[in-house]
Amino acid sequence: MEYKVIPFVASLDPKKGTANHVAEQLEKIINQAQEEGWKYVRLESVTTYVKPDNGCFGFGGQQGYTTSKQMIVFQG
Repeated sequence: MEYKVIPFVASLDPKKGTANHVAEQLEKIINQAQEEGWKYVRLESVTTYVKPDNGCFGFGGQQGYTTSKQMIVFQG
């Protein structure tokens, strides 16, 4: 069994975008992958820790933080 995982980052216009626009973006990706022979399995949320950045000589550094990314899982 083979799997394919791709990131999903929905883009939404705050003035006129709705949840339907996000659904349409996801649907488009799923349909395109299906045409390539992949079967949609699920949307996964992957949580990861981004390491702190010390910056240059201690200036411009950023603290570490936790973030979540959405991944679309397909089965081939």
